[in-house]
Amino acid sequence: MTGWPDTRAQLEEMQRRLATEEPEPWRMPRDGRATIGAVFAAFSTAADPAPVEHAWVAAVAGVARSLVTCEVRTPYEAGYLALREGAALEAAVRGLDVLPDVLLVDATGRDHPRGAGLALHLGAVLGVPTVGVTDRPLLARPDGGGRLVLDGREVGRAVVTRAGTRPVFVHAAWRTDVDVAEAVVLAATGGARTPEPLRRARFLARVRRAGDEGRLSPVRADA
Repeated sequence: MTGWPDTRAQLEEMQRRLATEEPEPWRMPRDGRATIGAVFAAFSTAADPAPVEHAWVAAVAGVARSLVTCEVRTPYEAGYLALREGAALEAAVRGLDVLPDVLLVDATGRDHPRGAGLALHLGAVLGVPTVGVTDRPLLARPDGGGRLVLDGREVGRAVVTRAGTRPVFVHAAWRTDVDVAEAVVLAATGGARTPEPLRRARFLARVRRAGDEGRLSPVRADA
């Protein structure tokens, strides 16, 4: 049974188990018609984070959207994001009228100390294929040709989505390999560097945060 554990030890055990699972691979339909969704969490912007932070989590899939707010009591720590935001991401996605065919997540997949980052973990919980999209790798190193390699295995890829911008890093996650992850991101790319569904989810989360915190939104239109 896959869910959201309460302790680091429980999470580490679950991540190691998830990393060994081999679910049926998902492939983009030949006609390219797939609903590509996304989920994004925005956190409190206070200069000195309180013991209890707040998070605004938005999910999108086609015209459907969902947003949840919650308290966060776990500080940020690389490799342990599931303890901090996993349950909130799941709640936002389940709040959609319909689940997407594949979900973009602002987290890594197999580029992780135990082989199962939050993008992979979330997909396993939801039963939805997932692709991670991040600004930088976690542990994997570029091989000079755009491949991200960890322990001799390609786990992600640097993908240029708009000419003249730095690449985004796409990650194989739940039921997706690196080729599929790249294809999904390229299919979801509009005129901006960030894939459009993820950009929309980020915008929604940050705008709601801005409103709740009583200030103007910092979102850039071309990000």
